[in-house]
Amino acid sequence: MNQHNRILTAMSGGVDSSVTAVLLLEQGYSIAGATMKLYAPESGTSDRPCGTEDNIADARRVCDALGIDFYQFDFTDLFHTEVIQRFADGYACGLTPNPCVDCNRHLKFGRLLEQARAEGFDAIATGHYARIEYSDTYGRWVLKKGAAPAKDQSYVLYSMTQDELAHTLLPLGSYEKDDIRAIAEARGLVNARKKDSQDICFIPDGDHGRFLCEHCGLSAVPGDFIDKTGKVIGQHRGVIYYTVGQRRGLGISADRRLYVIDKNAARNTVTVGYEEDLMCTEFSVRDVNWIAWEQVTQPVHCRVRTRYHGAETPATLTPEGGTVHVRLDAPQRAVSPGQAAVFYDGDIVLGGGTICE
Repeated sequence: MNQHNRILTAMSGGVDSSVTAVLLLEQGYSIAGATMKLYAPESGTSDRPCGTEDNIADARRVCDALGIDFYQFDFTDLFHTEVIQRFADGYACGLTPNPCVDCNRHLKFGRLLEQARAEGFDAIATGHYARIEYSDTYGRWVLKKGAAPAKDQSYVLYSMTQDELAHTLLPLGSYEKDDIRAIAEARGLVNARKKDSQDICFIPDGDHGRFLCEHCGLSAVPGDFIDKTGKVIGQHRGVIYYTVGQRRGLGISADRRLYVIDKNAARNTVTVGYEEDLMCTEFSVRDVNWIAWEQVTQPVHCRVRTRYHGAETPATLTPEGGTVHVRLDAPQRAVSPGQAAVFYDGDIVLGGGTICE
C-alpha cells in the first residue's frame, strides 16, 4: 500500500485507536475514523468500548481535532448474533467461549472491511498490538506478534484471512503502551490517560452467569458437584457460572484446594479436582484457520498458546480430517473447550482454532 490509499480507522474512543489515526496521518495516509456501535449497555462506565455514548463522543472529538471525517456504523444486530449469541450458546453447551475472537472475526475484520469498501476506502486500520507483513518465505501475508510481549494481541486475531491481512494496517504493532500514551499526550488528545477496557466488554461487572440469565434467556439450574469418580460432593449454582480452572466460589470444604476440571451441561454436573487434574498434554482443535499456509496435511512442530496471555508450549500438530490433534511437549494447565488454541513459529502466527470438547 502507498500513502495515497484511503484508510478507514476503527475508533473505539480509546487511546490506542486514536493514536492509530495520528500515526497514519503522520505517515501521509488519507484517513477517516469510524466507530462501530456494537453493544450499548443499560448502565456502565465510560471506559467500556462497545457503543456507550461517552466513547462515541470521545472518538468524534478526536476526529474533529485531527480534522478527519467521522463515521458511525450501527452493527448491534450483527454483534448480538455473532458475538453475544455465540457466547451464550457456548456456555449453554458447557464451553468457555472467547467473544473477542468472534468479534474480530465477524465485526472488526469482517463487516467493517466490507463497510469500508462500500464507502470507497481501500483498507482499514485498528489499534491492535500486532503486526502484518508480506512474507517471501511463505509467499503470503502473515500475522506477527506485537513487539511488546505484555500487549501482544495476536492471539485474538488468528482468524484473519489473506484478504483481511492484505487490507489491514496495524500501526501500533511496534510500540509499547507507554509510548502510545506519550504520543497521545504530546498531540493533546482528550483520551490520552483514559483507562483501558478490561474483561468482556458487554459484561461490565464481570458476572457472566448473571448476564446470561438476565440478557440471554439461559437458566441457571442447580446441580451436582462431582469428583473424578462421579461421587456427588456438593451442589452448584448452575453450570453457566463456572469455568475450567476456577477455584473461588465453589463453596466445598476439602483438605486441599479444589478446582473446576470439567463441565457437562447435558448432565448438569460440574467436576472438581486438584491442581494436578487440570494438567493436559493433548487435545483437538476444530474450525482451524491457517495463515502461513493454505492447508496443512503433514505434522507440524511449533509452539501453542491456549490462553490469551498464557505461556507458549512446544507441540506437534497433526491434521485429522476436519480437526487438528495437538500433542504438547509439556503439560498445560486448564485447557478449556471453547477457548482458542493459537499456533506460533517464533513471532509468526501459523494459525489457530477452537479447542474441542
